[in-house]
Amino acid sequence: MSFDSGPLDRYLSAAVGDDAAMALDLRSAFTGSARDLADLMRRARCDANWEVAALRLKGLAATFGIVALIELAEQAIAGAPGDPLVLRRINEAIDGIA
Repeated sequence: MSFDSGPLDRYLSAAVGDDAAMALDLRSAFTGSARDLADLMRRARCDANWEVAALRLKGLAATFGIVALIELAEQAIAGAPGDPLVLRRINEAIDGIA
């Protein structure tokens, strides 16, 4: 799966300008939060927990306009809780941002 981190890069550039260290810190914070939410999805033991974590991931991705991650979160919400294929794709997308 290819990933376009352009939207995140544009948001970071607008927020911190040429401060590369700050942009790296913010990117790390974003990916850390996304990984935490993917882990919550992995550990979800009921449909509601899966859906809440997926909705939060969708909201986080939407904040930065990361369409691929938004779409994956929507697939998770529409699909079966615990779907390993969706989880793998979500983790791959997050890895592509880091």
